[in-house]
Amino acid sequence: MMELREITFRYDGDPVLDRIDLTIDNGELVVLAGPTGVGKSTLLGVVAGLVPSYTGGTLTGDVLLDGVSVVHKPARERAHAVGYVGQNPAAWFVTDTVEEELAFGMEQLGLPAPTMRRRVEETLDLLGIADLRDRDLRTLSGGQQQRVAIGAVLTAHPRLLVLDEPTSALDPTAAEDVLATLTRLVHDLGVSVLVAEHRLERVVPFADRLCLLNGDGTIDVGDPADVLRDAPIAPPIVELGRLAGWYPLPLTVRDARRKAPALRERLGEPPAPTAPAGRGDALVDVRRLVVAHGRTPALRGVDLTLRPGTVTALMGRNGAGKSTLLWALQGRHAPTGGNVQVGGRAPSSLKPEQRRATTGLVPQSPADLLYLETVAEECAAADASARQAPGTCAGLLERLAPGIDPDRHPRDLSEGQRLALAVAIVLTARPPVLLLDEPTRGLDYPAKHALAGLLRDLAADPEQPRAVLVATHDVEFVAQAADELVVLAEGEIVSAGPVAQGVAESPAFAPQVTKVLGPGWLSVDAVADALTREAAR
Repeated sequence: MMELREITFRYDGDPVLDRIDLTIDNGELVVLAGPTGVGKSTLLGVVAGLVPSYTGGTLTGDVLLDGVSVVHKPARERAHAVGYVGQNPAAWFVTDTVEEELAFGMEQLGLPAPTMRRRVEETLDLLGIADLRDRDLRTLSGGQQQRVAIGAVLTAHPRLLVLDEPTSALDPTAAEDVLATLTRLVHDLGVSVLVAEHRLERVVPFADRLCLLNGDGTIDVGDPADVLRDAPIAPPIVELGRLAGWYPLPLTVRDARRKAPALRERLGEPPAPTAPAGRGDALVDVRRLVVAHGRTPALRGVDLTLRPGTVTALMGRNGAGKSTLLWALQGRHAPTGGNVQVGGRAPSSLKPEQRRATTGLVPQSPADLLYLETVAEECAAADASARQAPGTCAGLLERLAPGIDPDRHPRDLSEGQRLALAVAIVLTARPPVLLLDEPTRGLDYPAKHALAGLLRDLAADPEQPRAVLVATHDVEFVAQAADELVVLAEGEIVSAGPVAQGVAESPAFAPQVTKVLGPGWLSVDAVADALTREAAR
């Protein structure tokens, strides 16, 4: 159906894509993986016709659709066959409400009104967003916006869906629903899907083929288990298989469980849970907090205490109120009822500069924090504003996303690189309370591991211990980074306690290692430590 021949793309200097050959057949799901900033979004843009028309740069090679070259034709001339959803869905919306957005693409294709109405209804039900039909797009959570964006493409019935991180803002259950929907489209309707994703644990079980984009611009394509055997990035279940010496490598929890009994015997009892490291007086004290958007309550009677030395994960379904809670702690949202105290003061009563000195917040859209011309200028400004030694911000950035050119414009970075830069800028100020909203979107496994270590180091800093609150849907990151887990539902806290207890009680929030080895085992690192101790005995 779609074929890339000798595709090479460069801005300046070394190529981002180097002689890429790739064929996507009818009715197959192809996963595109690779380190942060390696060029995955660029390759998707080539397939969709957006690169180089909307990005600049030089593209050589050929793109064939049903055997006909379309490489020099505008994106609109392949829109009937190729549907594209980018990493930031809100940037692509052109209407005001969910229903209007679902119908817009069909209107541009000139479809009859009865057909449009039927497809809108089918898509609302397919993605489970019928209750959002009349909602203003600007009032939706990030995950809800992402589902609407996918739906807006599906209504046009494209033959090839091109999706860039489609589950990055979705809770685990919603992500499984979306991937199951995509699988049904592939199996039942013969739709082809090309999806770039960092959370391989979610998508690899559904993949027919895996494409690994390397740092030198080349690509490895093949069976997922074969490609992942020596790949520099891999989901936890594959890392566990490598550690245990399993062959072939398992790609699903079910397959790993079948191989796990011998490993469980070697490991023995799981490590005893450690008490949260929080100490001293609470930095954040929330009592009976109510926050409403207009007449709609987003938070209902929330109680929360954050102590220095503790990393707390905040999880829950899309729209549960996680982002609202973070902004209430930052001071942007004033309480409708109850009260919030951060460092003994109400954050909504503070001036902006006082808030930044007390609470650092990395929002879901990290580009909102970036306004200068180069990465180096952003880092220098962060150092100066925080009165830190020159190079502090750049050092943090290098830990999170190595190899970013300091002379690049922040808007030219990948989504994951922009996120890493925004996180580094906020961390440079070393605020006593740190809030992060979906900080792992666009980050590969090594970057997430580095971020988890950095947050733990910041929380446990003996000179200035901090309280860290991370709103996330990334259960694997929670297993690495967090001491405590708080779960929100419908604006209320329904569960709070140690991470090991929280993930053991909820299959939806359990990391892969827990699903395979049982309660008490949270991460591959914990298994590796146990095997090291066993070998030393």
